[in-house]
Amino acid sequence: MKYQFPENFWWGSAASGPQTEGVFEGDGKAQNIWDFWYEEKPEKFFNGVGPDKTSQVYKKYLEDIQLMKETGHNSFRTSIQWSRLIPNTQTREINQKAVDFYNDMIDHLLANKIEPFMNLYHFDMPMELQNKGGWLNREVVDDYVFYAKTCFELFGDRVKKWFTHNEPIVPVEGGYLYGWHYPDEVNLKHGVQVAYHEALASAKAIEVYHSLNLGGEIGIVLNLTPSYPRDEKNEADVKAARLVDGLFNRSFLDPAVKGHFPEDIVEWVKENDLMPVTTPEDLQIIADNTIDLLGVNYYQPRRVKAKETPVEISEKGILPEDFYDIYDMPGKKMNPYRGWEIYEKGIYDTLINIKDNYENIRCYISENGMGVEGEERFVNEQGMIEDDYRIEFVKDHLKWVHQAIQEGSAVQGYHMWTCMDNWSWLNAYKNRYGFIAVDLDQDGQRTIKKSGYWFKELAEANGFD
Repeated sequence: MKYQFPENFWWGSAASGPQTEGVFEGDGKAQNIWDFWYEEKPEKFFNGVGPDKTSQVYKKYLEDIQLMKETGHNSFRTSIQWSRLIPNTQTREINQKAVDFYNDMIDHLLANKIEPFMNLYHFDMPMELQNKGGWLNREVVDDYVFYAKTCFELFGDRVKKWFTHNEPIVPVEGGYLYGWHYPDEVNLKHGVQVAYHEALASAKAIEVYHSLNLGGEIGIVLNLTPSYPRDEKNEADVKAARLVDGLFNRSFLDPAVKGHFPEDIVEWVKENDLMPVTTPEDLQIIADNTIDLLGVNYYQPRRVKAKETPVEISEKGILPEDFYDIYDMPGKKMNPYRGWEIYEKGIYDTLINIKDNYENIRCYISENGMGVEGEERFVNEQGMIEDDYRIEFVKDHLKWVHQAIQEGSAVQGYHMWTCMDNWSWLNAYKNRYGFIAVDLDQDGQRTIKKSGYWFKELAEANGFD
């Protein structure tokens, strides 16, 4: 069967500033929460590899753009680093070296017919602002809006696709529930306030962007993880799955697309004494400034059952999983390296949900990918990694994207995570995701993997057999 995609489909990959750029002597960048945390607790990071190493894109971006061309990219998403652009958040002075770097990268992408999709916040709060509470502090919303406006004014003449946040639920989960992001707190009430301020910051940035009339569009990137009940006929399972979907998906999807928070989740937050500090003006701003375009990150499903294990509320208060249990479904297909289920139909279910319940807003798959440990085992005699498993993974997901398009989904593109192997927070380089291998021992030397060559064929044919 031939899987043909619509004309002008966006083929490419996604990355982020903090995971790829690196930190170099004299680059003018200030610390963000990752730089700080690595300095404080390097042992938390896999093999002790910190964000200073990453993939050296700050120095190798010209080479990387040529490699994007060789792997069929017509578009590429990355992020601007707030701590690089505005190192002093008190004086708000702009770092000219950062402006030069981002300008040159944008210009070279465009010269090579690769459209830049630019994200503003990818988990990398400047440490100066984290010291006053980060997203917990209402003032930081205003700092973010200033930063966003600065980016629009500096780069918006050429960048026509903007995103306010990548996966805003993750700073909530990682930073305030489960300990895999700084500030490593367990405090759901704080988490709710952080989520609220992120949604507000997004709406305020959208308001500013639209007021500037730069002729582009702005959206948000959400990791939408479909929540499936263990038994669709069991009311308690269905209710648990609905709560999980509300907390982890709809809490950001609804304000972004519909302009208001989901009523059942507002109710749940009230019942559990978790209400954030809000103002009526804020809620009006959220209502008036919805997104133009939605980025959908899809990796895995959530399988949920009604709570069966005893609830032990600690002195730190309640957690979401005091209200449901994860269902370990027998026979599921797994990526053993990442410990994640591979369920290709989830990408279709997500797109159809957006079509049916979210005005069929224009969207694209902004991340989907497979992290594998020890890929050097698959190097052939020519020195290329034969990652057939990645090709199969992408194909199997694209079949379902294609099916969603047949049924009327307004999905416009597919970006794989990621372009070249990059640094992944506490996991560092444990799992590799790239179309392009990065050899840390050889000063970040690049080699295209088999999947990269295949992706070029896919993009050129705008489909596959």
